[in-house]
Amino acid sequence: MAERGVLVLFGSQTGTAEDTAERIGREAKRRRFQCRVEALDSYDVANLIHEPLVLFVCATTGQGDPPDNMKLFWRFLFRKSLAPSSLCQLDYAVLGLGDSSYPKFNFVAKKLHKRLLQLGGSPLLPVALGDDQHDLGPDAVIDPWLLALWDRILTLYPLPPGLEIISPDVCLPPKYILHFLPEDSPHPEGGLQLPAAPQAVPSQECPFGARVVANQRVTAEAHFQDVRLLELDVSGSGIRYSAGDVVMIQPQNCPEDVQQFCQLLRLDPDRLFVLEPTEPGTALPALLPQPCTIRHLVTHYLDICCVPRRSFFHLLACCSSSPLEREKLHEFSSAQGQEELYSYCNRPRRTTLEVLWDFPHTTSAIPPDYLLELIPRIRPRAFSIASSMLVHPDRIQILVAVVQYKTRLSKPRRGLCSTWLASLSPQQGDVRVPLWVKKGGMKFPADPDTPVIMIGPGTGVAPFRAAIQERVAQGKRGSYLFFGCRQRSKDFYCQAEWEELVAKGFLTLFTAFSRDQEEKVYVQHRIREQGRLLWELLSCRNAHIYLAG
Repeated sequence: MAERGVLVLFGSQTGTAEDTAERIGREAKRRRFQCRVEALDSYDVANLIHEPLVLFVCATTGQGDPPDNMKLFWRFLFRKSLAPSSLCQLDYAVLGLGDSSYPKFNFVAKKLHKRLLQLGGSPLLPVALGDDQHDLGPDAVIDPWLLALWDRILTLYPLPPGLEIISPDVCLPPKYILHFLPEDSPHPEGGLQLPAAPQAVPSQECPFGARVVANQRVTAEAHFQDVRLLELDVSGSGIRYSAGDVVMIQPQNCPEDVQQFCQLLRLDPDRLFVLEPTEPGTALPALLPQPCTIRHLVTHYLDICCVPRRSFFHLLACCSSSPLEREKLHEFSSAQGQEELYSYCNRPRRTTLEVLWDFPHTTSAIPPDYLLELIPRIRPRAFSIASSMLVHPDRIQILVAVVQYKTRLSKPRRGLCSTWLASLSPQQGDVRVPLWVKKGGMKFPADPDTPVIMIGPGTGVAPFRAAIQERVAQGKRGSYLFFGCRQRSKDFYCQAEWEELVAKGFLTLFTAFSRDQEEKVYVQHRIREQGRLLWELLSCRNAHIYLAG
């Protein structure tokens, strides 16, 4: 009988595909398979020709694009030089995660399935297309697809004699073990700080610690929305960017939440541990130092403020020693309990930390070894860069709207990254933000005679501030900006800057202040009013139009 091994590869942008891939990995282990779960770009794609059984889970981002962590794999797979029989030994299945409100719904999964077929692979099942728009989300497709998939796989690779499927109520061994060091162990010198001078080009694996130079509120104090213009010093990082590029920022949890979490789980925040994988070949998480303190793990790595996914409740149920709590957790993790889970968790945006408060007996008994599987890592946040290197060399400026809103829960919901960024002040000393830069989707014309029409209401104006600064520094005119906000006196970001450029003839500005008069006026009204000018710019002068929200 062939060796019972399965490889699960994922391409994930927001973490949903990764979470689903890990779920499939756990189900494979329950069926006694040797199983590895990897991001597509972490896997050596040249080995694919030797794999007998591979399950692919991939999201579609933007306008039918592959996620960032499968772009290298994608390019390799579509090489024209690959022979049509390259994957003739491969049994495979593809699960796509997408959103049917986009025109290229699950484009990546469909294209991947077709390409694997072209290269000689044998599909175990038709491609599955999970849809965020469904009332039950992608699970409405995933649950029945997985049942059919395991039926099919077990006919090809039956359970070894004398072995049965491991019950869902039994906890599988953890992925990592936390070896706690003696309490009197010396702490690493200088703490666990980010390098301010990177060894390589800054990236997700190796971010640059940029110093906060300025943090200015750009909305009136009386205005309900707090918006900040942050300036970050990237000298010595080697970072270069152009207008339209994006800065990725790795946020952290606030000290109060970290303290609460440690109290709930009865963990000493200053205790040092070393992380050790339980299976050979499992990589250690990037960005976690060795040794590491519990405080560093919870502050910088565990996303205790995210809304937990269904898999969280399943794993929590496995850890639970309280019959009452376990019953409720099982209900939330079952297919039948999804509507109730949505009402409890997703609709009010209840956080992982708040859920742990609601299940105190289970929480106090969670083995620390399961923390990294139970709680996902904090994901980086993307911000359009709002400055030009030609005007602000060695600086990155961003416009940040601080996220805060009410749900039926008594405590207001706050955005993790925006709240943290707003709290940072250069007066606190050497305050640093881990970041790296990515190419953005907007490219501005090189030809100085091409007019540029930019529509940027609210903080959507950020990339256009970068573009206008860049164009002015290059001596280009022909920049047209449509900007909208509520009130001229409350949230007209960068007003003085725009008015100076208008006076110098570098910018034509159209503003819409929706609440400054009886009738609400938005940018679309100003666009309609300027229809003749816009048509002339488009039809006679080949203008480019850009829109950011």
